[in-house]
Amino acid sequence: MKIFQKDGLTVFQSALWKTTSSVIETNDLILVVDPTWLPLEVQEIQEYVAHIRNGKDLYLLFTHGDFDHIIGYHAFPDAKVIGSKGMQEHPRKQYKLDLIQSFDNEYYVERPYAIEFPTIDIVIEQDGQQLLVGDTTITFYLSPGHTHDGLFTIIEPIGIWITGDYLSDFELPYLFDSAKAYLATLQKSYMILDSHPVKVLVPGHGQMTEDEDEMKRRIVLAQDYLERLIDAVTREDEEAILGLEKEMSFPSNFTKGCHEENVAIIKKEYC
Repeated sequence: MKIFQKDGLTVFQSALWKTTSSVIETNDLILVVDPTWLPLEVQEIQEYVAHIRNGKDLYLLFTHGDFDHIIGYHAFPDAKVIGSKGMQEHPRKQYKLDLIQSFDNEYYVERPYAIEFPTIDIVIEQDGQQLLVGDTTITFYLSPGHTHDGLFTIIEPIGIWITGDYLSDFELPYLFDSAKAYLATLQKSYMILDSHPVKVLVPGHGQMTEDEDEMKRRIVLAQDYLERLIDAVTREDEEAILGLEKEMSFPSNFTKGCHEENVAIIKKEYC
């Protein structure tokens, strides 16, 4: 479902996990970000891209290699694919594909395109790496912590910041990589706001924002949650740990598992 459209940015949101897919149109290119989830939702994105493309080069950006973000890869077979070095060398590609197949099998989902792990054409290896296409500048920053292969992406001159699974309006940090790296990525977020004229932030799940104060609030929210969880875990305060689990939105077996993974990673890194 299309939920936002302004100044070359169109954001679609899936019914599942409030997952966002973005289409950015500039004078030079079309950039599609993380097309997902259900076949009709991906088809809506395909049809919109076909409508606006007008012969422009098509790029497909993956913010990271989680299965919900790569599921629509082959819906855009002629796109040039952008991803991090960590994603290109992902050690669990088949596991991610198995998660997609398991989801589709469980819900009898049939897709008109093949399911494969993305092959990366433009590999991002370092902070500040840029892709220049005409007057469009796309700047990338590595964003480990949630996963090891995350990317922040800034599209200028429009001023769009694509954050992947960071800085959601409702989703607290999920650690599948490292708490220390996650906190460092949050610090990098302040640098991005200081270095780029960001006009809109689009997270991987939830609502975008055009308010810089709200962007900073989300950084502080994530920092505060992680710092309190690290403190509770290192003090072995089980009551506080349980209380922090209850702060997660949409409590479920999934969020319970994510919380347990958060605790396990913090124990490994800090204890």
